[in-house]
Amino acid sequence: MPRNDLRGILFDLDGTLVDSLPDIIDTFLMAFPALRLPAPTYAQVRAHIGHPLDVMYRQFAPEPHVPALCAVYREHYPRNFLNRSRPYPGVVEALGTLRERGYLLSVATTKRSDMARRFVDAVGLGGLLHHVQGTDDFPHKPAPDVLLRALSALGTQGLWMVGDTTLDLRAGRAAGLRTYAVTWGTHPVEELRGESPDELQADLTRLVELLPPLA
Repeated sequence: MPRNDLRGILFDLDGTLVDSLPDIIDTFLMAFPALRLPAPTYAQVRAHIGHPLDVMYRQFAPEPHVPALCAVYREHYPRNFLNRSRPYPGVVEALGTLRERGYLLSVATTKRSDMARRFVDAVGLGGLLHHVQGTDDFPHKPAPDVLLRALSALGTQGLWMVGDTTLDLRAGRAAGLRTYAVTWGTHPVEELRGESPDELQADLTRLVELLPPLA
């Protein structure tokens, strides 16, 4: 059984807790015709999910257009982030169980903190999490900064990083956490397996099994 000072469980948000990729990619793509720029394909954008917004736009547009593309996205995403985005099956139940068992739960996402908090509340997960940590003017995953800040906010040491991308897994290892990869999100199973996560699972059932109630 884990020691009581090891209570922190960190989760990526998009593609891990919430099936939100269609709304993200649709909004990302709508910025290109708004600025009369050629748009990439859906599959091309999906391959870059997990990186900061400006980094993603730099893959598909000249640098001078990046700030305007980001501005269009940030204007429209809050209006569209509930079109199809919903928590994955079993997420609400898993978070509720882990919280009841005494674990401290936080999101650690590449989204900016203000947007992450709005989104978490909008999809009904806010009351199940102890903290929501976004990436604000510091290195993004695979650097461990957002994970370490989440753990600092929780006031505890960490046990697991749960994510759907290789960036999540690398950040988890860099932060000294065990890594749990879910296969329902962004990166293919083969890419996730290549990072040798401690667990590679289709849902969060195994995570709940691995974390008994804290004394």
